[in-house]
Amino acid sequence: MSLDEKFTALRKGLLELLLLKIIAADKVYVADILRQLNATEFATPEGTLYPLLSKMRREGLLDYEWQESDAGPPRKYYKLTAKGREQLRELSDYWNKIHGTVKGLGP
Repeated sequence: MSLDEKFTALRKGLLELLLLKIIAADKVYVADILRQLNATEFATPEGTLYPLLSKMRREGLLDYEWQESDAGPPRKYYKLTAKGREQLRELSDYWNKIHGTVKGLGP
């Protein structure tokens, strides 16, 4: 496995945590999620994002509501459920633990 493939696997594994963090801040439209991710090393195509959001909704981590838009048709805005907030807390705690471990080992 190449180093790039390893980085891709790490990014993919962290994407759900990042989505939970973005959506926790406020109700958010997909274009806003993509804009935030594209400003980082976690740039994600729409074709990857929509299936992940659908999976997370089926798992009860998030929900959405339709809101009218001045710029066209109604938009779907995502928000975390109580279960999503709990998972965000657990994933964040685990990430902090892992980060501390990695930082504490070696040079």
